[in-house]
Amino acid sequence: MQQENPINMPKNAVAVIGAGPAGLVASRWLRANGLDPIIFEASPRLGGQWNPACASAATWPGMRTNTSRIMTAFSDMEHAPETPVYPRREDMLDYLERYAFTFGLLPHLRLKTRVEHLKRAENGSWLVHSVNDLEARTECFAQVIVATGRQNVAEVPEIAGLESFSGSLGALHAAQYNGPDRYRGRRVVVAGCSISALEIASDIALGGAAEVVSTHRRQRYILPKMIAGVPTDHVMFTRSAALLGDVLPPDILAEGLTAKTLKIAGSPEQFGAAAPVGNVFAAGLSQSQHFLPAVAEGRIKVRPWIERIDGRTIWFEDGTTVNADALLFGTGYRLSMPWLDENIATTIGLTDHHADLHDHTFHPDLPGLAFVGLYDLVGPTFPVLELQARWIARCFAGPSSHPSRREMVAGLERSKANRGQASALPMHVAALTFARNLGVEPDLAAWPELERALLFGPLSPASFRLQGPHALADAATRTISAAAAFGNIKTDAFNAEEEEIRRLVGMRTLFSAA
Repeated sequence: MQQENPINMPKNAVAVIGAGPAGLVASRWLRANGLDPIIFEASPRLGGQWNPACASAATWPGMRTNTSRIMTAFSDMEHAPETPVYPRREDMLDYLERYAFTFGLLPHLRLKTRVEHLKRAENGSWLVHSVNDLEARTECFAQVIVATGRQNVAEVPEIAGLESFSGSLGALHAAQYNGPDRYRGRRVVVAGCSISALEIASDIALGGAAEVVSTHRRQRYILPKMIAGVPTDHVMFTRSAALLGDVLPPDILAEGLTAKTLKIAGSPEQFGAAAPVGNVFAAGLSQSQHFLPAVAEGRIKVRPWIERIDGRTIWFEDGTTVNADALLFGTGYRLSMPWLDENIATTIGLTDHHADLHDHTFHPDLPGLAFVGLYDLVGPTFPVLELQARWIARCFAGPSSHPSRREMVAGLERSKANRGQASALPMHVAALTFARNLGVEPDLAAWPELERALLFGPLSPASFRLQGPHALADAATRTISAAAAFGNIKTDAFNAEEEEIRRLVGMRTLFSAA
């Protein structure tokens, strides 16, 4: 039962719902802007997906990130020196706990405190009803940040006969995967072509399964984690790639990206998988270091989508079958915020996969409410979360920094136009969107010595601390270091490909005008 007399919180107090990466970085930047975050977390430990005790965690023991160490960190704290290029789940949880300690967030945490309802009060403030082991309370905040994450409810497709599956290890979602040991010597079907589906299929195949079958509706192009010794996110997610998207028609952009993908990774049919239909935009893009080599070695068989299931027998659309012991779905997640008041959910047009918001963050009819990290992102998440969090914190701290109603209405229309589109948001596009909103996109005219690192190096977190609010004195050095970490940015003349990109987009002009 909700408390009849809500507790009025101080005007500088901001409710932050969720203590995963999004909630922690939002709270860090609220503090930097003179605000007081109150962080609600249902789990007994912070970390979100990286905390195995979290009810919605979809990680597994020993799991590695699919983005590099440099790109899976925030701008003012790097990973411990011994951390591998692709950190383990345990490394990520340690990083987040150190981050919370370093930036004084621990006293702001309310662990084991679940938000059960968020609604608008008559005076325009926000009522947060929460419960823990000791009490239930309703508090009134002027501002709230929703940071509960994009991946919190597993999505399982409808398949004829799924309920009849009788394999001894059952049918599970990737969110329930707990490592390869239980699948050793068994026949396993993994459904989906997402990163998690491909990584799990590889993990099981290399872990000693008797047979692994990968099934999906459409074959995506697949990039490895490392390209000639360089992390893929350092090669694919760059400012030059984002700026090309500003000036080239979509068909030309897709053609160029497809050609680049084929050049560095080949096409799946070369390894024995199916051939993608169309360009990268049409077929989609996924990532796995071991999946395609495992297909080439016969460790993984690739089949079209499942037609039906009858007991242990799984029938595929090409007429082939397998008698499986286990069926795992790496088929994504749904947006789920059941504690949102119905009026809020209706206002933002909340569905299983979409919310209508200005730049994924604000709604013109919900002042004082912000959402962080609810987008389906392709590529490194941490730099994008931090830029969005910095923008929100600055807007909450000073109304003059907030987008106008006209800007938000226009952003809302863009969001509605994208409703129903299956493509995820590329990291480099999202990063530059938030950087421009915040006013921290680097100006090459001011940093000529960083030109190559900024254009063709990774979108490292430090590169967004060069100028504007909260600039760092060592940001230039760290930007060069991140770009040169794996030898992909050299000091000699631009190669032909880079020169052509510069010619197409007129880089200096675009950066100076941004």
